[in-house]
Amino acid sequence: MNYINAQEILPEELLCVVQQYVHGSYLYIPARPEEKRRWGERTGSKQLLQQRNDAISQAYMNGASIRSLAQQYFLTEHSIRRIVRAHKREQL
Repeated sequence: MNYINAQEILPEELLCVVQQYVHGSYLYIPARPEEKRRWGERTGSKQLLQQRNDAISQAYMNGASIRSLAQQYFLTEHSIRRIVRAHKREQL
């Protein structure tokens, strides 16, 4: 997140109104609800994790052990079990 000097972008009248409420501090202005994106939509991270999880579930169904998958993907055995369970639920 980049900080922008309000004095550089806001009209003077609006800046004076904002300064009545806060001055010399940081002010976070959230994005409009219609402009918000869900986690991973912008970077593709969500899709990459889904592909990884699909590969883990497929490998498990093809006989790979929980332990070997945990080592291969650098995850805990608990995480591998959770991924496999979630994938089974999605299949139902």
